[in-house]
Amino acid sequence: MIDFHYWPTPNGQKVALFLEETGLPYQVRPVHIGKGEQFAPEYLKISPNNKMPAIVDANPADGGAPISVFESGAILRYLSDKTGRFTGVDAGADPRTELRQAIEVDEWLFWQMAGLGPMTGQYGHFHVYAPEVIPYARERYRKEVERLLGVLDRRLQGRAWIAGGGYSIADMACYPWVGAYAKAPIDLTPFANVRRWQAEIAARPATERAAALAQRVNPDAGKPMSAEEKKVLFGQGRA
Repeated sequence: MIDFHYWPTPNGQKVALFLEETGLPYQVRPVHIGKGEQFAPEYLKISPNNKMPAIVDANPADGGAPISVFESGAILRYLSDKTGRFTGVDAGADPRTELRQAIEVDEWLFWQMAGLGPMTGQYGHFHVYAPEVIPYARERYRKEVERLLGVLDRRLQGRAWIAGGGYSIADMACYPWVGAYAKAPIDLTPFANVRRWQAEIAARPATERAAALAQRVNPDAGKPMSAEEKKVLFGQGRA
């Protein structure tokens, strides 16, 4: 059994996608980030950066004590290694092909963690949550998100999935960050390959189950944040 410390943000949804695709047994442990539950001492023991998601695997492959993992990309890599699923590597391929496919998956997983996620998050902050309109910030992050979508669109030209030999953790990492902000949508019209890829993932039964999980855990998603919630999420400095 895996304890899944979760709130339905894009980063949380990445891991939900994997768990639903594989059918790994898991138990949701909601972490209400607007209430500051990510700062609870018990949670900080498994996620010292006070971010979500995190997991605790009670049945690790080495048969030892439970393993906790924080950072969504690290969780996807851990679960993929644990199950041998969604690795992006063709089973039985030539070892040289396997090596190159594995490298591709990690390249695009890290690309999402370092670029698409943080830049889209800043776009969302200044377009949806910031207390004042700052035109420079809005323009800066809009352009960067559009640049990154262009990179992804070119990558998807002539290929079904982002990397390796099939649907993989690279796709699961990127998908929740495309069109993440309904209140400030990015125009995807110029990115035909991204739109096709996005639609194919959205139609997967596991994606539908992950979306239903998000709704169950936070039925108030989309409602305006209170001033106190914004203070909790955006007002933290040095401890």
